[in-house]
Amino acid sequence: MKNMMKLSLLGTALLTAVAPAYAEDKPKAEVMTSWTSGGEAAALNVIKQEFEKRGGIWQDSSIAGFGAADAAFQNRLVAGDPPAAKQAVIGLANADFVNQGLLSPIDDIAKAGKWADALPKSIADLISYGGKTYLAPTGAHGESWVFYSKEAFAKAGVSEEPKSWDDFFAALDKLKAAGVQPVAWGGQSWQESKVFNMILLTQVGIDGFLKIYGDKDKGEASTEGVKKALDILGKLRAYVDQGAPGRNWNDATAMVITGKAGVQFMGDWAKGEFIAAGKELGKDYGCMLAPQSPGMVYVADAFSFPKIADAASQKGQTLLAEVAMDPAVQVEFSLKKGSVPMRTDVDQSKLDVCAKKGLELMSAGKIVPDQALILSPQQAGALDDFVDEFWTNPSEDSASGAEKFFAIFE
Repeated sequence: MKNMMKLSLLGTALLTAVAPAYAEDKPKAEVMTSWTSGGEAAALNVIKQEFEKRGGIWQDSSIAGFGAADAAFQNRLVAGDPPAAKQAVIGLANADFVNQGLLSPIDDIAKAGKWADALPKSIADLISYGGKTYLAPTGAHGESWVFYSKEAFAKAGVSEEPKSWDDFFAALDKLKAAGVQPVAWGGQSWQESKVFNMILLTQVGIDGFLKIYGDKDKGEASTEGVKKALDILGKLRAYVDQGAPGRNWNDATAMVITGKAGVQFMGDWAKGEFIAAGKELGKDYGCMLAPQSPGMVYVADAFSFPKIADAASQKGQTLLAEVAMDPAVQVEFSLKKGSVPMRTDVDQSKLDVCAKKGLELMSAGKIVPDQALILSPQQAGALDDFVDEFWTNPSEDSASGAEKFFAIFE
């Protein structure tokens, strides 16, 4: 009996000693994102569930608002206490972190997964710095979309999608006459600059857009294009309600979902909110490219991986990178978030017509990058400030506005 008791006590002691070691050996990841809206949270949960299914321990550190999440992340970096992973926008925004040696390369994972074969070259280039891969892409977003309420359009007698800006403003007039708020506007600078960019693309074309942002060209054609874009942007003020300043993008989307507003200019992540609300594309709402658009502005999300000493978190980083780039996960993530899978080899059968259109435009090269991908963070922030100042100052004309726009690049 004494021997049995000794064995029992010994077994308990061994379990106590082994259990923590086993838990610490499992991959774990504290993941910091700004994905807190209904559609975003549902999309993130796709990755979380697969991560946990493969044995990982997940800790969510999501913070509403990309700016707030970014500030919190930088504070954590400075304090020497980074999370295992951070939601990031691909492109120049991460260059400073890489140059300061704060991010871990994931080259081995990318090579083992043959990411170069599965990603468009433009995307593969933007997740790499100095010849090494640092980011695990999750999905691409088109930012040239206009979402509209089928109910509101029917009430106003708008029978088809406007093809030109003249037709578009005529439709807004019909919505206003029918007692429907024409435009659901998110009065935050980052939202306003995205509207400016989608309008600019319609006025200068793909090559012109790249000349302006890539080459910093301010020749006559570029200047005239910016002025025309500002004229159109300014004309939209008459169709926005007084409650717009400071409004979150998903609150603006809710106005279209409920039929209180006719249209919203927004990236295709807005589809995630319609999906979360149980709305059906083509029946309850529609999506169209901005009038006269030759393609689309795009932005792409990814996970970055700060250098971290904890071995379990390092394993978590590897597992998270593999999960994020899994073909099935990319599709399910996109279905929830409204994005386009980054991989070109995924099963497209589940994608809706707008996602397929986005993939088609990407494959055809009819895309231009959001300013965050090709401008420094300082220039991108200055652009947001410029557009917000122009929007809130109706007395400023497009000529002086264009001068201020090009001064951003000096």
